[in-house]
Amino acid sequence: MGIGDERDSGTAAAWAALGGAPELVRRVRFAGAGDLEGGPLPVRELARATVSVCALAAGELAAVRGAGASGDAPALVVDEGAVATAFVSERHLRVEGRAPVSFAPLSGFWQAADGWVRTHANYPHHRAALVRALGLPSATPEALRAAVAARTAVDVQELAYGAGGLAVAVTREYGAPQPLVECVRPAGARGRTLGAAPSGRPATGVRVLDLTRVIAGPVATRTLGLLGADVLRIDPPGLPEADDAYADTGFGKRSARLDLTAAGDRAVFEGLLAEADVVVSGYRPGALERLGFGAADLLERRPGLVVAELCAWGWTGPWAARRGFDSLVQAGYGIAARCAGDGGVPGVLPAQALDHGTGYLVAAGVLRALAGGGGPWLRFSLAGTASWLVRELAAAPRGGGAYEAEPWLREAGSGYGALRHAASPFGEWERGPSRWGTDPAAWLPR
Repeated sequence: MGIGDERDSGTAAAWAALGGAPELVRRVRFAGAGDLEGGPLPVRELARATVSVCALAAGELAAVRGAGASGDAPALVVDEGAVATAFVSERHLRVEGRAPVSFAPLSGFWQAADGWVRTHANYPHHRAALVRALGLPSATPEALRAAVAARTAVDVQELAYGAGGLAVAVTREYGAPQPLVECVRPAGARGRTLGAAPSGRPATGVRVLDLTRVIAGPVATRTLGLLGADVLRIDPPGLPEADDAYADTGFGKRSARLDLTAAGDRAVFEGLLAEADVVVSGYRPGALERLGFGAADLLERRPGLVVAELCAWGWTGPWAARRGFDSLVQAGYGIAARCAGDGGVPGVLPAQALDHGTGYLVAAGVLRALAGGGGPWLRFSLAGTASWLVRELAAAPRGGGAYEAEPWLREAGSGYGALRHAASPFGEWERGPSRWGTDPAAWLPR
C-alpha cells in the first residue's frame, strides 16, 4: 500500500516532533501487512511511524554525508511485515533452539483488595525487593497473590517502590499528557561536523557510548550500530543483564563493564567519553548526575556531543525518578485497563510497543542531531510515547496481503550459540552479539 501524495499522519506527527522538514514525509511509502492490529489502540500506526521517522532521519544523514542537502534524501519503502516482526523481536528469539522466558513467575497482574496491580520481577534484585517489601513467606505466585489480595493496589505499589521493587497500580484514566520528545539547547552547545560516510552507511565512523538496558535504549543503539556506528555498551559489574535480553538487543554493538565509582574504571570511562560522538542514556533521572555524568555535565565537558536520554515516566512530576518498564507504564498510564478483557482483567498491547517505538524515536533523534537538524540534548520517555499513542495517533487503512513472520527471521552465530532472530527493518547485521560484558572497553579504530 502506498500513500501517494498524502502524508501518513502518524509519521508526520513524529517527524514534526523531531523537528524534521514536513515535505520529507511524502517520501514514505508502506508495503505489506503486519499483525499489530485488532486492539483498541493504534499500535500498528505507532510502529510504522516510529520506524518511518528513523528511516527518514537515516536518509537525511546519508544525504548530508554524501555532500548533498537533506532534501536529497531518496524515497523509501517501509515494509509493515518487517516492522511487525521487529516490534516483537524478543518473542521470535531462539537461543540454541530454546525460547526465552519473557516474564518471570512473579511478574504480571495481581488482584488487590480494590483493583489490580502489575508487578515486574524479571531481574533477581527486583524479585528480592518485592518479596521483602510484602513480607512473602516464599517467592512463589501463590504467596504473592495472597499478599496482594490483602492490600489496596496503591499500598502494594508504594511498599514495593519503597523497598526498591516494581509494582504499579492499574489505573483506568490516561496519565497526564507528555511530550513525545524534548529538545534542550544548553548555552555553548554546538553541532558536530561529520565528513563523508565511506561505507555508504550513514552513521559510519560515529562513536556511540551506550548506557542503556532492557529494550528501548538497546533497540535504539542496535539500530545505530546497523547504520554504521561503533556502539559500545557500558554496564556496572554489579547489575547484570539477562542473557536472553542481550541476545536479542546486543546486535550491532560491543559490551563492556565498568564500575564508575572505582577510580581506575572511571578513568577508562573518561577516556571513552573524550572520543565519543553520542551518548545514549537509559537510567532514571538523577542516577548519572550523582556520578557526575548527567547530560548537562557531559555537554559542559564536550560541547559538540549529542546526548539522548530516555526514562520511563517522564522528566518532571512526582514519578520522574521512579523505575519503570513498558509493562508498568502500560498499567500506570491507563493502557492496561483500556485493553481489559472479559471480567475486567487488565490486558496488554500486542507488542511492547512503548519500548520498541521509543527506541526507534531515540535513534531518529540521534541521526537528526548528527545531520545538524536536531538539538544536542534530547529527552524521551515511555510515558511520552504512551501519551502520543492514546491521544494523537489515529487508525490507518489496513495494508494488503497476509502477514507471515518467516521472511523476516534470520539465523546467526553469537556468544550465546546459534540464534534465530528478527531482522531489522533497516537491513542485516554483520554478526550476532558477543556475550554481555565481555568486550574490551575501547573504541574500534576509525
